[in-house]
Amino acid sequence: MKIKTSLALLAAAAVTLLAACGDSPEDAGAASSNQVPASATASTMAWTQFAASLRNSETEAPLEVNNVTPPTSESDPPQAI
Repeated sequence: MKIKTSLALLAAAAVTLLAACGDSPEDAGAASSNQVPASATASTMAWTQFAASLRNSETEAPLEVNNVTPPTSESDPPQAI
C-alpha cells in the first residue's frame, strides 16, 4: 500500500512540474506576436520603423492587419523602408 501511495504522489508531482513548464502569455514578446502594436499606428515614422522591423518567416503566424489603419500624413515626406 505504501508503494502505491508513493507512486501516486510521485506521479502527481511529475504532472505538477510538467504543468508549470507550459507556455504562458507573459513569455510571448512583441516580436513573436502576430498583432500590430498600437504604437506602430501613432505616426508615419512609427509605422515605417515597425514595417522595417518585420522579418520574413515561413513558420510564424501571419500578421493580423484586418482592423489596422496605417497612418497617413499630408505634410511628412515619404519614408524609405
